[in-house]
Amino acid sequence: MVQWNQASERGESLKRTPLHPAHVALGARLVEFGGWEMPVWYEGIQAEHEAVRTRVGLFDVTHMGEFVVYGHAAETALQRLLTNDLSTLSSGEAQYTLLPNEAGGTVDDLLVYRLSADVFLLVVNASNIDKDRAWIKAHLPAGANLDDHSDGKGIIALQGPTAPAVLSELTRIPIWTMDYYHFDRGRVADCEALVSRTGYTGEDGFEIMVESDDAIEVWEALLSVGEPHGIRPAGLGARDSLRLEACMALYGHELDDDTSAIEAGLKRFVTLDKPDLKGGIIGGERLRRELEEGAARKLVGIEITGRGIARQGTVILAAGAPVGAVTSGTHSPTLDKTIAMGYVPPAYGAVGTELDVEIRGRTVPATVVRRPFYRRTQ
Repeated sequence: MVQWNQASERGESLKRTPLHPAHVALGARLVEFGGWEMPVWYEGIQAEHEAVRTRVGLFDVTHMGEFVVYGHAAETALQRLLTNDLSTLSSGEAQYTLLPNEAGGTVDDLLVYRLSADVFLLVVNASNIDKDRAWIKAHLPAGANLDDHSDGKGIIALQGPTAPAVLSELTRIPIWTMDYYHFDRGRVADCEALVSRTGYTGEDGFEIMVESDDAIEVWEALLSVGEPHGIRPAGLGARDSLRLEACMALYGHELDDDTSAIEAGLKRFVTLDKPDLKGGIIGGERLRRELEEGAARKLVGIEITGRGIARQGTVILAAGAPVGAVTSGTHSPTLDKTIAMGYVPPAYGAVGTELDVEIRGRTVPATVVRRPFYRRTQ
């Protein structure tokens, strides 16, 4: 589970999203996260988690960054910079992808949207906005440009099985027939918006991008029409427990500058031989080697069968010897089990392998289990 600091520890240096007044009015507990003052919960993590799994929850993800990359050379530039294959995207489609460095580690993971033939929207992690912007700009050729729209946009995530019913009351966008990882543009609560069927919870849902000045109006409209559906505002705590149950990587935990997409089990998002791309993708040499020969370690799901929660950095043991470390861990509200993800050598990564974790000086039994821990069935 992510560890947060009290917002007061960073004081006025923290950034605030346009929805900050709404969070205060709702009595949210505010914490520091990636340089932002964000709600960790309103009612409580478990209640908010349960609302998303069974009904619908509303998240402020305005701290994420938004770049627009455009120009006649934009697609070629991004094909070299990103692991996934943009040539498979039509206008109105999005994909998950990674931004590798020269050594094959990961600068960031992100979503890319094709807005038109030569215009792409990149949604990047909040803590990496400056790093990503500098990295991408340093590798753009003539004919490709980047504009940073992070300060002018707000993103609201509406997640859960009744999310379509809620959103349909506020828009004429045909969201009922929208496919996963597709998007459309129109009006939501009478505000211009880009709506994508995407999310970070393992549930059905949408991410709604609006102008910053419209964020509170859309947020309040969603809460109002969602009330009969049992909607709850949800904070970072539930966002983290939900994504961990679904085994979605979190940058700074499962991914970092030293960790490759292959190690993280994300090879399905890696295409090394792309149409008409000369020289290959950045970091491709390591990625190709790991695809062909295997990586030195792999990300596994672990169920803690003894008492205690294995947080990031917890040592993983095999026959009493350290073999790896936990990247994320929590008690799963949905499964009522203690779960974690972590890296171990492939020899210890098979489902059913018995391991231990060291929690506060105690050796606690654990077992490698199939990922994801949770998968929605509807």
